[in-house]
Amino acid sequence: MVNLRITSMPTLTLLFMILTCTLVLIIPEVSATRYIVGGSNGWNSNGKVNYTDWAKEHKFYLDDWLFFVYDRNQNNVLEVNKTNYDLCNADHPVHNWTTGAGRDVVPLNVTRPYYFISGNGFCYGGMKLALFVSKPPPPPTSSPSKNGSPLESGCRIVTRAAFALAAVWALIFQVW
Repeated sequence: MVNLRITSMPTLTLLFMILTCTLVLIIPEVSATRYIVGGSNGWNSNGKVNYTDWAKEHKFYLDDWLFFVYDRNQNNVLEVNKTNYDLCNADHPVHNWTTGAGRDVVPLNVTRPYYFISGNGFCYGGMKLALFVSKPPPPPTSSPSKNGSPLESGCRIVTRAAFALAAVWALIFQVW
């Protein structure tokens, strides 16, 4: 029986590189986006942000996030249905996202329309947001004959080199 102990730094580095490259090649790319509602102006009643126009500037996909930043002493974040959105009716929200800190995160985890308003009369001044969440587009297809990203190409080279070195090592030390 051969006692294999991996203690040299080059061997550990090579194993780490192989593991990292393997994970890069098999784990799918995830690209959820966190949107600060209203951009640098946040969620407020100062009239600087037209939330309808702001929403039109963005494309919202499944698993994105909305981050509402506002004055917790004046505003809130209420998710409502379309009718209550149109009427600025805060009496029966679908969900009250207000945590009391003025920093509320809303996950967009269902493909559907979303409607948000601020109560206390601020909706009438324009503090209302409607958006639609859709499925993300499929990733661009790449030809198998084309090289992938530089990281993927580098990982393939490292992985192949590692297997070649392992085969040579096994032949020299007759491990197999």
